[in-house]
Amino acid sequence: MPPMITAPMLQLTSDAAEAVLILTDGLQRGDLLRSRLTRAEVQRQLQCLADTLEDAPDVLRHQMPEIDWAGWRATRLALATPGAQHDDALWFAVQSLVPATLSWLRVYREQQPSLFQSWH
Repeated sequence: MPPMITAPMLQLTSDAAEAVLILTDGLQRGDLLRSRLTRAEVQRQLQCLADTLEDAPDVLRHQMPEIDWAGWRATRLALATPGAQHDDALWFAVQSLVPATLSWLRVYREQQPSLFQSWH
């Protein structure tokens, strides 16, 4: 897979994940769910993350097996439906998926730097 395809996807994923961490730093679940503006932006960033990861080529998925691809797919589906399942998915992503994904991206950046480079 050409690096010019994966590098922007991975950068977008990393940027969205970092944005979620910044937006939710110090927030409790209830605070996030009650905050219309923060919640809307977190939702937007999570949707960007989930959509980008959903579009990842199979070869990238095989190169990064520790990313919770199934978890992101389930989160993407849950975020599309309002209600308790949506709120649970939002909070799970904030507390678990985003930090884990960002951590693994840092590991992969060290182990497989070519995936993160747009041009050689």
